[in-house]
Amino acid sequence: MVHSKKSSTSSQSHRVPPYSIDFEQALLASCILEGGQESILLCLQANIQTDSFYLPAHQTIFKAISELFDEGKPISELILSEKLSGQGELENIGGRDYIDQIASRIDTPAHVHHYVQRVRDLKLVRQVIHISTQNIENAYAGVDDIDQFIEQIEQSVFAISQNRLSDTTAHIQKSLDSAAQLISKMLDHKGSVTGIPSGFIDLDKMTFGFHPSEMIVVAARPSIGKTSLALSFAKTAVAPEKEGQNIFPTLFFSLEMSANQLAMRLLCSLSGVNMTKLKDGHISRESQLELNQISTRFRSAPLWIDESANMTILEMRAKARRLHNKHPLGLIIIDYLQLISGSDARAPREQQIAEISRGIKAMAKELSIPVVVLSQLNRDSEKERRQPRLSDLRESGSIEQDADVVLLLARRRDADELEELSNDTVIRELIIAKQRNGPVGIIRLAFRKNLTKFDNYTETQSSSL
Repeated sequence: MVHSKKSSTSSQSHRVPPYSIDFEQALLASCILEGGQESILLCLQANIQTDSFYLPAHQTIFKAISELFDEGKPISELILSEKLSGQGELENIGGRDYIDQIASRIDTPAHVHHYVQRVRDLKLVRQVIHISTQNIENAYAGVDDIDQFIEQIEQSVFAISQNRLSDTTAHIQKSLDSAAQLISKMLDHKGSVTGIPSGFIDLDKMTFGFHPSEMIVVAARPSIGKTSLALSFAKTAVAPEKEGQNIFPTLFFSLEMSANQLAMRLLCSLSGVNMTKLKDGHISRESQLELNQISTRFRSAPLWIDESANMTILEMRAKARRLHNKHPLGLIIIDYLQLISGSDARAPREQQIAEISRGIKAMAKELSIPVVVLSQLNRDSEKERRQPRLSDLRESGSIEQDADVVLLLARRRDADELEELSNDTVIRELIIAKQRNGPVGIIRLAFRKNLTKFDNYTETQSSSL
């Protein structure tokens, strides 16, 4: 409810500017319920400040929440109450009972964007009222220089407008300088990889690597090898084979597999140990030593795995932003898109996927690093016995729209089912179905099923299959 009271005296009418206790409490509750991270960052982006809240108690609470955020501390009813008590403000805002009342105001911070917008908008309305009232009083007091008076009005309104808009406009000089650096880099490399290498020669020839702010979608049907391909990308980024190559710290969001399972896959693929034999306990002494050596070498690799399930894109962006601030990242991998929760569970799933896809692209642009996101394909390609295409991306066409590069991983067109089952190494086709800044086409990769590992394709492998 938005409040705007009116009371009269014998001499004048006094109005209380519009505000909403409900939305102010809901925004504060969002900060408390999810620990403050994403909600506070949204507040910062929308220029929400202490005076954005109308009630003094809410101003005090938001100030304490902001201080806890700046100090890198978690936010909860208990921690916030302790903070306010130490400042001698707890009783002034209504005590611990009022903190608990605010925290129970909403069930979920899913609608925090709307709360931020309403609190911000009502503050702007109050500013307009204040400036307009001053201008009216000045007009009644008498105006000597009308041009100067109008100029002052324009400046005061413009100041309000500046607080409303984010400063995302930049002179083209900055973009031209970046473009010149990229051109120079391309010329120096003479056609070689200019971004983060994928580890696959044919793919890098067509994409020149993964580049900052790109959203790269890798889509396939289940059990084709999406996760294995993503692990190959991660391994190449954090532990390149050749000495002197750049290392790109990587964050891997695994919503399907545990961190232990991913680590096991990585160790087996790097050491060449058959996972089935390992599970049965039938590996040689040499293989055990190789596993230990690989494990020791990878302990210091700049690779982080987040195995949280049921994350929203807001939570994912907050975690990535937090880690990026501590340890600048070079690459983010998400496995996989359809397992990310929508911020509003009541919305149609296609609408949720569209929101998630936009959020992933926004994360890539905000952090200025490539984000590789795995995705499911629908069953149409299997039913129609054909290679997958862009329209097969599951649940939403917005994935195709937001992505800079779309890679579709599939069995080769002439694959035989018995051959797939009997051979340890099979051929996979990686279809570059979309690339904003480069060609499309099909490349081949060798998939070693017993190691869950992809290798560069060679004609020798083709003749052996």
